Amino acid sequence: MDTMRDRFAPVVTRLLDEDPRVAVVLAEIGADGFAEAARRHPDRVVNVGIREQLMVGAAAGLALTGLRPVVHTFASFLVERPFEQVKLDLGHQDAGAVLVSAAASFDWPAGGYTHMAPGDVALLDTLDGWTVHVPGHPDEAETLLRHAIAAGDDKVYVRLSVQSNQQGLPVDGERFRTVREGRSGVVVAVGPLLDAVLAATEGLDVTVLYATTVRPFDGAALRRATETAGTDVVLVEPYLAGTSTAAANDALADVPHRVLGLGVGRRELRRYGQIEEHAAAHGLDARSLRERIGSFLGAATAA
Repeated sequence: MDTMRDRFAPVVTRLLDEDPRVAVVLAEIGADGFAEAARRHPDRVVNVGIREQLMVGAAAGLALTGLRPVVHTFASFLVERPFEQVKLDLGHQDAGAVLVSAAASFDWPAGGYTHMAPGDVALLDTLDGWTVHVPGHPDEAETLLRHAIAAGDDKVYVRLSVQSNQQGLPVDGERFRTVREGRSGVVVAVGPLLDAVLAATEGLDVTVLYATTVRPFDGAALRRATETAGTDVVLVEPYLAGTSTAAANDALADVPHRVLGLGVGRRELRRYGQIEEHAAAHGLDARSLRERIGSFLGAATAA
């Protein structure tokens, strides 16, 4: 199976050919995938070199001229390093762009902590007006990329990962999807963690919601689920643990409830192994998730 990032350059290249508003801004990473597109559209495929702050600033400038810039590099260099430009050049100027990241929280462990960004969604959450897509499969990534680029002049973040579920599901860029119904709790699985959550909750009497768009947070779907499954909620996110806890609390503010936020821990792992080892170390493998979800929801979750 190809990866989400394998889909990125071909999809955006087709959109460059089809839509004269689309532009691409790179900082070396990913440039090879756009070599032919750059020959066909030299004015709309821009590689600024290893200058991530300039990359975001250039994208904002293109947006202010009426173009729809797609900006791509690793998440740590796309959100964290040029955060001031994301905040000011895009946010303060109300300029729209599509930020498309790679490497996610720990997709390339050999690259070390400089190439990991578990705090990216939480950091964007300090800003107003961002839509955040977290696909869990290459098919979903393609759908959400097209949705994001077509979304007028909005500010959109698309978080790509080499981690993937076995099968893609229909996604609409807005709502959570119910994939399992139960009566003793709600588990929200985000993006590529759906398969692990389904394995972890096998035989448990819980509702599982699947989220590939986390901002805006679909509080209405969560409320509907709690009407039959109860108001104990577990959030399982492939980035910093607790990133969406406040959003879930806000959705259920008028009813007694409990929320457990699971995700990447704050403790830095200084021994870089394989992706699966990092997932297990953060308690995001199926076995660990079953223990943590079961402990929180209690024995009543047994079907």
